Amino acid sequence: MSFSAADHGFMALALQLAARGLNTTTPNPRVGCVLVKDGHVLAEGWHAVAGGPHAEAAALAALAQAGRDARGATAYVTLEPCSHFGRTPPCADALVAAGVTRVVAAMKDPNPLVAGAGLAKLAAAGAVVECGLLEAEARELNRGFVSRMTRGRPWLRLKVAASLDGKTALNNGVSQWITGPDARRDAHAWRARSCAVLTGIGTVKDDNPRLTVRDVPTTRQPLRVVIDSRLETPPEAAILEGGRVLIAAAVDHPERAPVLRARGAEIVVLPNVSGKVELADLLAELGRRGINEVLAEAGTRLNGSLLREGCVDELLIYQAPLLIGDAARGMFGLAELSDLAGARRLNIIERRVVGADFRIRASLA
Repeated sequence: MSFSAADHGFMALALQLAARGLNTTTPNPRVGCVLVKDGHVLAEGWHAVAGGPHAEAAALAALAQAGRDARGATAYVTLEPCSHFGRTPPCADALVAAGVTRVVAAMKDPNPLVAGAGLAKLAAAGAVVECGLLEAEARELNRGFVSRMTRGRPWLRLKVAASLDGKTALNNGVSQWITGPDARRDAHAWRARSCAVLTGIGTVKDDNPRLTVRDVPTTRQPLRVVIDSRLETPPEAAILEGGRVLIAAAVDHPERAPVLRARGAEIVVLPNVSGKVELADLLAELGRRGINEVLAEAGTRLNGSLLREGCVDELLIYQAPLLIGDAARGMFGLAELSDLAGARRLNIIERRVVGADFRIRASLA
C-alpha cells in the first residue's frame, strides 16, 4: 500500500495529537484524529480521558462547532476506529454517518472487541479504508495497551539510577541522590505516563519513598505497588500516603494485614512455591485491573528477580558521572556467568543527555 507525503504529514499530526493524552487516557489507548478535505485540515481531535469522547468524536464535534461538515473528507486516525458500544458509541458508525469517504488508520486495534471490525464496518459502508501508515510510531505510543490486549499483562519498564561504574547505592543502602535534578525530573515524567509504579519492600525500608509524581504537572497519580512477601511494610511508611497503594504479598498475615488495610492499602496474596510473590501472577493481576504501563523502581534483588523471571520489557537507565566503588550495590542481582555467551543482549532504543547525566533506553533482545 502506497501513501503520499501528504498522508504521512497528516498522520504525523494525528500522532502528535494522540500524545497529548500521554498521561491521562489510561486504561484506554492514546489516539489522535485529523479530518482533511482537499488537502486542508478541517478539524483535529484526540482522546483526552477515559470515559470522554474518542478522538474521532472529538474531531467531528470540533468540525460541527465550526459550522462545517465532513462529507467527502478523509479521517487520519492513529488507531482503528472502534466498532462496539462501550462508555461511548462506536466511532466507525460516527464517521460513516458524518459522510467520511476515506479512513487511514495507523494500526489495527488489538482489542479483541474491535480487531479489524471497525475497518470492516467502514469498508462495508463504502469508505476507502487503508491501514499501516506510521504503524511503528503508533504502536510505540501505545506499547502498554498493546501488551495488555495481546499478552494479558502490562508493559514493564525497569528504571535504574546508577553511577558510571554501575552502582545504585552505597553498601549501607544510601542512594539519595546519585543522579541530578534534571534526571529526577525526567524520571517523574515517566512516572506520570505510567499506570502503576512498582517497588519492593527493601526499597521501602531503605529509602522510604513516596513514589508519587511531583516534579512534573499531573492530573492523576499512578497506582503504587509494593512487593512485600511477608507484609513488612511499616504502617507509617510514606508510600501509604497520597493515593492508591496495592501490596502484593505471599501471605495474608492476621496481625499486619488489618493494620495496612486500615492505612488504605489493598492487599493481594499471590504466593509461589518458594514463599515469595509470583511476579508473573502479579503482572496478570495488574493487566486485569486495566494497567497498561508499569514503571519499576526497585533495588538490586528485585531488579534481578524481574529480569530472571522475564517480566522486564524495557530498561530505563540513568547514569551519573560518578565512581562509587566495588563495595557499593549493583544494578541487578543476577547470577555470576562463566561464559559471555550467557549474557543478556539488549537493543538500544535511545541515548540522551539529561542535565549532567545520561539516559539509556533499551529493550530486551
